[in-house]
Amino acid sequence: MAMTDPLGDMLTRIRNGQQAKKDSVLSPASKLRANVLEVLTREGYIRGYSEDETGKHPALRIELKYFEGEPAIKHVSRISKPGRRVYSGSKELPIVRNGLGITIVSTPRGVLSDNEAREGNVGGEVLAEVF
Repeated sequence: MAMTDPLGDMLTRIRNGQQAKKDSVLSPASKLRANVLEVLTREGYIRGYSEDETGKHPALRIELKYFEGEPAIKHVSRISKPGRRVYSGSKELPIVRNGLGITIVSTPRGVLSDNEAREGNVGGEVLAEVF
């Protein structure tokens, strides 16, 4: 069966891996997933990611981050889904937890956090929120 929401699948793998206290999780590779992981790395929610070529298909190994035994990501959710796309202008981007969290936005300049999109004065598809 075909996967209808690859980004949602990756976010669920991260959520499940952190609940199970895993050091890392694997997710199938794609450019969008790698760009979202780049934003999560820049914002300090994961330790990093790397290409994993051990299997038949390329994958991304995501290194999860913990602070004093607690996951760095308390909540991650998909906002724009295949059944309902959500777009926002640069001025209307949602603020997560009074600025303590981030919104991941797909813009014409690439995948950015909400703060980077506001600074660049660009809007786009609101992919996910993380705190």
